[in-house]
Amino acid sequence: MSTHLQTPNNLQNIAETQPLSLAELVSELQSQKSIPTRARINDWLERAVLSDEDLAPYVGFKEGNYWRHRVCRNEFIEMLVLCWRPGHRTPIHDHNGSHGSVRVHEGRLWETIFHYDDVEGLQYQSARDYAPGSVTGSDVPDIHQLGNPDVSEQNLITIHVYAPPLGVLHTYKPGSTKIDLYTPEDIAE
Repeated sequence: MSTHLQTPNNLQNIAETQPLSLAELVSELQSQKSIPTRARINDWLERAVLSDEDLAPYVGFKEGNYWRHRVCRNEFIEMLVLCWRPGHRTPIHDHNGSHGSVRVHEGRLWETIFHYDDVEGLQYQSARDYAPGSVTGSDVPDIHQLGNPDVSEQNLITIHVYAPPLGVLHTYKPGSTKIDLYTPEDIAE
């Protein structure tokens, strides 16, 4: 007869595979004492079980541009819910030293990836789209544009986790070597 003992390490491993409610996810993020890896952020978002009711306080749409709603933030990490109408998209940007992951809650997210060359400037690399429940991320120095295409005819809700929190971003234009600065504002708290 074999007996399986639950050691503290086994319990920690089990805990790291359990689904996370919104409250548990926020607690995990707020407890960070250093900048977590992108793989760790992906894991949290993949395990998150987030209902429309959980996210309701952070959902709101406006015309003209997507709307960023902050869920939590400390010196190491932040979590945002972004709400997009059809046709809304980010500028082409990098995260200027932050890495992050995105989970699609509702709708389809389109992402365009770019490559920057000192001589030729910004060049298109690839595009992809993500269905609800999908998790994707960007490392340093990834350059991309996210959006909800006009043809989607539906709203898009995404959950974003960045480490460290976003500051001033670099923005780009196709075919140009010019790099501008952009500070994401317009955060509902």
